[in-house]
Amino acid sequence: MQQQIVTVQRVLCQGPSDLSGVQQLVDQGLLDPRHIVAVMGKTEGNGCVNDHTRDFASMAWCHWLAPHLGCSPEEAHQRVALVMSGGTEGVLSPHFTVFSRQWVNTQTPSSTPRLVVGVAQTRDFAPWEMGRMAQIDATAQAVKAAMQEAQIEQAADVHFVQIKCPLLTMDKIRAAQQQGHDTVTHDTYESMGYSRAASALGVALALGEVTPTQLSDDAVMRDMSLYSSTASASSGIELENNVVVVLGMSRAGQSDLAIAHTVMQDAIDAASVTQMLKACGLLSTSDATGAESTQLVNLLAKAEAAPSGKIRGTRHTMLDDSDINATRHARAAVGGVLASLTGQTALYVSGGAEHQGPAGGGPVCVVYQPYAP
Repeated sequence: MQQQIVTVQRVLCQGPSDLSGVQQLVDQGLLDPRHIVAVMGKTEGNGCVNDHTRDFASMAWCHWLAPHLGCSPEEAHQRVALVMSGGTEGVLSPHFTVFSRQWVNTQTPSSTPRLVVGVAQTRDFAPWEMGRMAQIDATAQAVKAAMQEAQIEQAADVHFVQIKCPLLTMDKIRAAQQQGHDTVTHDTYESMGYSRAASALGVALALGEVTPTQLSDDAVMRDMSLYSSTASASSGIELENNVVVVLGMSRAGQSDLAIAHTVMQDAIDAASVTQMLKACGLLSTSDATGAESTQLVNLLAKAEAAPSGKIRGTRHTMLDDSDINATRHARAAVGGVLASLTGQTALYVSGGAEHQGPAGGGPVCVVYQPYAP
């Protein structure tokens, strides 16, 4: 039987196109570009519609990967899942998390479940399909395909589903209208939320967290009681389809890594994360100074300004700030909480958690190394 060995490396960068740290790993024999299946990057843009640092980073990766993979940059984009999330507000530090996978033949499965990764992509979406059932259904199918590739047998073994999804621009909205269609919204920034929301509900559908009868176009961005506890969606201008990366545990894995997840109930829910880190052996005391661990590979999280306008009964002003978008506030707030627990700032914190965890909260997962290499 074929099993996979997954390697995850976190690489700091000086800018969206700085891959010198990645190249250094290659030069040291610590990374084989031919085995890279996904890259999750945090870039230092605004994370909004016009954040071209995401496209800039994706382009840099495609041109770097192409000669290693023996293909064109365009083909590299299809062969490797590139998920670039804009916004490193507050203490967050720009970086890339690189997932590599090798297949090995073995007669027996691993004695304990290990980290595995599966990747899939949807078809391109028409502008009028974004934020609606078409995107939900296609995402659910892609999640199931990625689970099958990763050899994850049950939904309970999925701990994080990262999705990169498209958004609407004014050109797309006008093109839809010229073809006799109306888009889910005419606000390009709002379209980011709709795309993330539909993608997250697709994950929830695939993993059995919601039923088909609960879903409709009208449920998207309205019925916030429907959500996924493992979905993380990031929208961007650099693609027209959904790219899906499923991270989970399976005895079909042979790596020295593991993954676990929890759900923050609000932006300051350090208790849930602390409990997860303790359960993974990454935090021996409640003291934040004891949280730093060489076993921690990275923390991946969603952040959201509570739509109620309150956190634990007290008013917040993130949604009223016309100067700084609420998603930027949320990334900074959650990033500070997580950095204080881990003693690290190069953490993957993505803003906008519509249907990704309860309203105002969001899923958090930890990738760590509990086994000897």
